[in-house]
Amino acid sequence: MKNSLFEIVPGEQQNRKAILVGVELPNDGRIPISSCLDELTGLAETAEYQPIASLHQRLTNINPGTLLGSGKVEELKQAVNHHSADVVIFDEDLSPRQTRNLEKELKCRVIDRSWLILEIFSGHARTRQAIIQVELARLKYALPRLTKMWGHLSRQRGGIGMKDVGETQIQLDKRIIRDQITKLERKLKQVDQEKKTQRKSRQGVYKAALVGYTNVGKSTLMNQLTEADALVENKLFATLDPTVRKIKKNFPYPVLLADTVGLINKLPHDLIASFKSTLDEAREADLLIKVVDISHPDYREQMETAENLLDELGADKIDSILVFNKSDRIEDQGELDKIQQAHPRAILISCKTGEGLDPLRQAIIRCYESKLLPYTLILNHSQIPLISVIRKLALIISEDYQEEVVTLNLRLPPGGKQKLQKLLDDSAITVSS
Repeated sequence: MKNSLFEIVPGEQQNRKAILVGVELPNDGRIPISSCLDELTGLAETAEYQPIASLHQRLTNINPGTLLGSGKVEELKQAVNHHSADVVIFDEDLSPRQTRNLEKELKCRVIDRSWLILEIFSGHARTRQAIIQVELARLKYALPRLTKMWGHLSRQRGGIGMKDVGETQIQLDKRIIRDQITKLERKLKQVDQEKKTQRKSRQGVYKAALVGYTNVGKSTLMNQLTEADALVENKLFATLDPTVRKIKKNFPYPVLLADTVGLINKLPHDLIASFKSTLDEAREADLLIKVVDISHPDYREQMETAENLLDELGADKIDSILVFNKSDRIEDQGELDKIQQAHPRAILISCKTGEGLDPLRQAIIRCYESKLLPYTLILNHSQIPLISVIRKLALIISEDYQEEVVTLNLRLPPGGKQKLQKLLDDSAITVSS
């Protein structure tokens, strides 16, 4: 493509000066505009921009041409000139027309929140799957935003003397993008199938997934529970690809834990669609561990945003544990008591100090055991040595040693019966619920 606006080159925006623009839309006062700008600052810094100024406007009517009112556009233009800004970043999504008009007026690059998030994802994508997902979302974002900004848009003649035959450069570029989207969707479908095969191999194993707003400490908690070496950075969207590990520390059962991509307010829909297979780790889990940064001033709004996105993903019916992380940052014990009273089933933890991790492990164990089904297993005495192996597959409630047989009262996880049948001779097994 010849439109550099839609090319993401990792690091190219480093140290570029940015002015941030927040907009308070009608009937959209749930999150204070100051908090929105703080989050936009974090996103810009994660994308390696240098925020140098910000402004905001409360709108009663949206200008279809520039989003902002004419007076605020003039104020923004003066700020761009005064600070010699390289880019203006809007916290709201801009239409192609609005982006075009604002760039013409401000004489600098203009991007919106969705494109900023795409830049971050592009810089953090490491695996083949993540790279394809980001590129697909980028092209879907770019397609409706192609405009006549080239100087080579004359008609391509189909032959001498033929008038208005052929395609404009825009039409060619759009066709190329559609072809690329089709190819990437085909590749992503193939990768998704591979991931489904991997998840299928884990069927019968209890799966928990860490979910929550971005930068709440999910990867740190993952490392604490599994001794994994997941990337931990104080940045938004440090984790894109799900890491799956077995819970190890002081844990009696085989439980897999997945660290998933962070959620955020106004997450681009194309990105949600592209990362569907990544988010399948949450959708197909037996248990969701919903992590909240209790020290964040807007943690309630972050909780609501995460819940809404999980509902949108179809994960609202899955068992869950609510975990409030970073409790060590709240010095007022009375505040912690109020939070606990408001959420009596929540578990307060600190990944930094290790506080609350044991109660969390016990809560995961209780959720695991609640899914176990009762079974009775009758063994011959010659099969008694297998009991030590059975303990790894099932919870043994009682053992009754009789003259000819041993009766075990078990509780099995889903798929446990099939594993026992592979272990034991079918003729020597009696299973009843």
